Amino acid sequence: MPPAKKRTRSYDHAKIRAAVFAQLRHVQDAVRGLTPEQLALPTRLGEWTVRELVAHIGMAVTAIGRSLALPEPPKPDAVLLDWPFATSASSSAIDEFTKRLVEEHPDLDAYLADITRALEELLDTHPGTRVLETNAGALPLADYLVTRAVELVVHTDDLTAAVPGLEVPYDRQALAACTRLLADALAVKAPGGSTEVRIPPYAVVQCVEGPRHTRGTPPNVVETDPLTWIRLATGRLEWSDALREAKVSASGERADLGALLPLMS
Repeated sequence: MPPAKKRTRSYDHAKIRAAVFAQLRHVQDAVRGLTPEQLALPTRLGEWTVRELVAHIGMAVTAIGRSLALPEPPKPDAVLLDWPFATSASSSAIDEFTKRLVEEHPDLDAYLADITRALEELLDTHPGTRVLETNAGALPLADYLVTRAVELVVHTDDLTAAVPGLEVPYDRQALAACTRLLADALAVKAPGGSTEVRIPPYAVVQCVEGPRHTRGTPPNVVETDPLTWIRLATGRLEWSDALREAKVSASGERADLGALLPLMS
């Protein structure tokens, strides 16, 4: 796992909290209108159906409560940018837990509504400085909430991709946080200043070893939109496919990011 930088981008806790609830409501509104046939559709996540995907979205949110139920670590021992590189370690346990949730919660609308109410109570009770034990290590609640915004955005895209004609909105703050965290993770994985990665309107990062750009037009530039970047960073889209479909532009000898992606899997 790449070592995370000690100084990470800061996020406004109140805005991230609002973004998480907004994106959760968007998902709930979309799920409420799905038919049994739509819930049985396959997704791009292995053997999961849409029903299992929705159960997993809920699971990602309830992870906050499960962490708060554990003893509080004495202090943080991880930083936010450790999280993207720790997500694949427990994939088999996640799959098993998700399938169990499907059996326990046949009414997905009620399931998501209960999760929303419980999260409101938890965040009203615990400050953002409360330290949690997470899959990435001990993190403040405020940082871990940023990762929940990422999960919600990534899986909202999965949901939209799975159901033809479904267009689930993205909360702007949630999409921005997801884009920025994954862009910063790239800079951690490939530190340097030879390549500029632009994801307007949310993020610009310098990465990849080599001559550092100081002024004028950078010699190596990658540019794409937020959702394409998120799909690349999470393995939903291959770098070569994005280039072929003109979803990403890359100029310069150090602008090929194919070997660095995905960041999460």
